[in-house]
Amino acid sequence: MTLPDRPQQPDVRRPAAAAAAAAGEGAVVPLAPTERFATRTAGMTASEIRALFAVASRPEVVSLAGGMPNLAALPLQSLAREVADLVDTDGMSALQYGSAQGVPQLREQICEVMREEGIEADPNDVVVTVGSQMALDLLTRIFVDPGDVVLAEGPSYVGALGSFAAYQARVVHVAMDEHGLVPELLHEALESLSRRGIVPKFLYTIPNFHNPAGVTLAHERRPRILELCRRYGVMVVEDNPYGMLGFDGEVHPALRSFDPDVLYLGSFSKTFASGLRVGWALVPPLVRDRLVLAAESATLCPPSFTQMLVSRYLSHHDWRSQIKTFSENYRERRDAMLAALETYLPEGCSWNVPDGGFFVWLTVPEGVDTKAMLPRAVTARVAYASGTGFYADGFGSRQLRLSFCFPTPERITEGVRRLAAVLEAELEVVRTFGTPARTELTRGTQSPSPDTT
Repeated sequence: MTLPDRPQQPDVRRPAAAAAAAAGEGAVVPLAPTERFATRTAGMTASEIRALFAVASRPEVVSLAGGMPNLAALPLQSLAREVADLVDTDGMSALQYGSAQGVPQLREQICEVMREEGIEADPNDVVVTVGSQMALDLLTRIFVDPGDVVLAEGPSYVGALGSFAAYQARVVHVAMDEHGLVPELLHEALESLSRRGIVPKFLYTIPNFHNPAGVTLAHERRPRILELCRRYGVMVVEDNPYGMLGFDGEVHPALRSFDPDVLYLGSFSKTFASGLRVGWALVPPLVRDRLVLAAESATLCPPSFTQMLVSRYLSHHDWRSQIKTFSENYRERRDAMLAALETYLPEGCSWNVPDGGFFVWLTVPEGVDTKAMLPRAVTARVAYASGTGFYADGFGSRQLRLSFCFPTPERITEGVRRLAAVLEAELEVVRTFGTPARTELTRGTQSPSPDTT
């Protein structure tokens, strides 16, 4: 196993070459005040495909890239009345500063939501955040020093990799198969690191309907993975935004339901409304206290208005039935994508069959580079997320993520048809020249954006 290099110092040379020339050869040119960035910013890079998605957002382009929830099934008129009543009756509280830990009533309701996944929790151990991405970023801040090792599935969520890079962690990926994270490979990684005196700060995992791989961790593997992490003294951070969006009605038991020391991240972005940006972390008291302090320094407090709106939704609406409706809509879209892949994609392509969530993980034939192919796909009016963005080590060039959550089934079918035509053209280049035409794009960990959520 190759350990990633320690974070490099950023290139802090003054970009104005004219200033250096004017100062004379060998002269030291002082940095301008706006150029004196912290060393940790070396790990912060813009998404390599952000510019492409400015084009991909056009209506003529079928985007199978972004993991945006489909909100068409929400009871918008009823929610509008809730918003009006919230301002009318509780506006003085909803529009005021609140607790850095979150609205107490919502924290109690979050415990009720987590009970669906087998978690018994104390509301005092819940910290409400501005989306679960904020919780993940703050946890990384309070645990990771530059050069520390973090374990993550390979591939992994691009937003997590962005946070790890920003705090100068070294990411060691552990491979998955169709049943999720492989315990034997996790054991190998832990043992290899242990022999070098390295204890990873934590294992970051998305056990249910993985983003981007779409797989679910087998139930029999869950206790084994927790036991391995306990043996080697490694904390587990469980990210579970899709856990209730199963297509067969089954809610998988959270890792946190087996072990109260697991740090659990949840979100209402996928089961209610992503634009409200309400997530949470369930953590032991010692972690909670530091997490609240970190949250105060970041935002002072999360927005009371959106928290109170979510609380009203949970109190006055049948949120379980709403989640069922969402799941049925996503299952229909999943089926449309699988049928289109089977119909249109060329020989040599393979993909998983997700039983929940938003994503299909596609592997293309040897010789095709999905990052290099992306501009040509957008030109053909279809977009996807290339696989390299979901690895910290440059892997994933033969993979891509397809999202079925937002487009209609008809648009999904047309998008896959267009993608298949692009793949056929790439394969023709490979057959003719032995290598595909390539487009140079910026390498490195991507910062999260709605395009790659």
